[in-house]
Amino acid sequence: MTGSEVPHAFRLAYVPGVTPAKWVRIWNERLPDVPLTLAQVSSAEVFGVLRAGDADAGFVRLPVDRTDLSAIPLYTETTVVVVPKDHLVAAAEEVTTADLADEVVWHPLDDTLDWEKLPGQPAIERPATTADAIELVAAGVGVLVVPQSLARLHHRRDLTYRPVSDAPTSRVALSWPQEEPTPDLVEEFIGIVRGRTVNSTRGRQQTPPQPKAKRKPSEKATGKGGGAGARRGTGAGKPASGKTAGKNTRGGSGGAKGGGAKGGKPRRRP
Repeated sequence: MTGSEVPHAFRLAYVPGVTPAKWVRIWNERLPDVPLTLAQVSSAEVFGVLRAGDADAGFVRLPVDRTDLSAIPLYTETTVVVVPKDHLVAAAEEVTTADLADEVVWHPLDDTLDWEKLPGQPAIERPATTADAIELVAAGVGVLVVPQSLARLHHRRDLTYRPVSDAPTSRVALSWPQEEPTPDLVEEFIGIVRGRTVNSTRGRQQTPPQPKAKRKPSEKATGKGGGAGARRGTGAGKPASGKTAGKNTRGGSGGAKGGGAKGGKPRRRP
């Protein structure tokens, strides 16, 4: 990719509750020349933003219409019920939807859970947003079942939450408009989300490693000055010194110091 082909920025949308900070940090380390801009978009609007080309990719909640959008599922969230701190549910470690049978359970218009049957007692109306439903719970009216990330996003000191074991869950995915081929920067971000290393063959090509210079053979390796004998350490290429010439090696035929045989009495002839 040449400098003229690099866009001014990579545009990333994300729905409330998703925290893209980890992936943004890796992007900034690997592609410091391409700024990444973030835009938080509601779960209901994020797909329209992607289709309109107002974002290159986005963190969304499944399901995704695969007709014109691609998606990679990333993780599944725990579902929790948000209640006042003095509520009976707060005394439990985990609850079921049956435990909420007598409670008014709010169902905001931006609800991200796919319910087959809503738990609890039906509310008179549906709050417009999850934030509005949180305010009602804080006022002591009803409870709210949401993905854990949304409970954390709307945290209040007077509220708490507990896991709901049999409630539907929310799955977060990375999605982008279908194009052939996939744009390079989108491919780069897919690689980051999937955990590819910086040396991966996909995405922007890294600078190939330069070949190492060949080392010149040393005199010792080529045997200069001693021929074959120099490589063996002794031989015709280098005569033995006077100090070693007369030494007798164990089991050898060399003479004693001075070149004569070892001294002693002569043996008698029989």
